[in-house]
Amino acid sequence: MDLSRAPNERKLYLCKWYFKAGFALLPFLWSINTVWFFNEAFRKPAYEEQKEIKKYVIFSLVGTLIWVVAIISWVVTFQLKRTDWGEFADNISFIIPLGQA
Repeated sequence: MDLSRAPNERKLYLCKWYFKAGFALLPFLWSINTVWFFNEAFRKPAYEEQKEIKKYVIFSLVGTLIWVVAIISWVVTFQLKRTDWGEFADNISFIIPLGQA
């Protein structure tokens, strides 16, 4: 996405839209928001909308980090406890591995 052609109001609108859309259980939008708008928020000369863009970029980064920690925690927990959970783990598994490690 080429943000250099967009007016500052449009940049703020897009940044805000991606941040709000991330709450619909789409945390990858927060990571996209962080990457796309990082330069606008922290490296460009100051302009009126930049302060609000910076706020949304920081919140998007924090949201992304929280989701990454949560997903990694779930994967590790599930991998370690799958056999202990028995039938429940089989019911929530997409692929049921055979045997124990």
